[in-house]
Amino acid sequence: MGVEIAESPVSDAEFDEMAAFVRDFLSASVENEEDGGRMRWYPWHSSEYRFNHIMNVVDLAERIAIEEGANEDVVRVAALFHDIAKLEADQEVHAEEGARIARKYLETHGDFAPSFVDQVGRAIETHSYQGDLTDLALETQVLIEADMLDKAGANGVALMLLRMGYEARTHVDASKMVGRVVDRSVDAAERVESDTAESIAHQRLKRARWFREWLDDEVPGMQD
Repeated sequence: MGVEIAESPVSDAEFDEMAAFVRDFLSASVENEEDGGRMRWYPWHSSEYRFNHIMNVVDLAERIAIEEGANEDVVRVAALFHDIAKLEADQEVHAEEGARIARKYLETHGDFAPSFVDQVGRAIETHSYQGDLTDLALETQVLIEADMLDKAGANGVALMLLRMGYEARTHVDASKMVGRVVDRSVDAAERVESDTAESIAHQRLKRARWFREWLDDEVPGMQD
């Protein structure tokens, strides 16, 4: 029996406008700080990286939502706004602040149903939840899974190597640093609940492990 697909409440044009708003908001968050903000010299604390991370999470979340039967529109809009306050609010409250910004935007742009706005807001404000993902709505679970997966695998390795450069570490530290990405990937594989996210997590974990093995094999002085 086929699955009925409801018409999307978010058009491509509306989504593009939201993305532009998020990108501009992140840029303004950095520009408005006299000292350049918290650790802006790290690439993942820049507005450029944060927006790239957000769009990666959007892509992963859409993929998982489609396969797992979650509301794709709720998931992709929540993913788009989930870290909008990351560069201006304290880490402990960035999720709640991001949810507030998303709700205000959706309530003042377009004609979105209150239930849709509420689902998006609840997913964003809960995306830092550290408990059992099965306790949450499927859309929130998908968002958290996608957020974790973006920091795993090859992308996580690339960011860790960038971090090494900014910290003036030598290449002999690479295996240990990439090991942190392996550990993060293991944690993601163990925590995700959906079959789709689990498949992605194990694929990315394998890539991170392979890279660390190649480093241990090729670079003298790598091994403990």
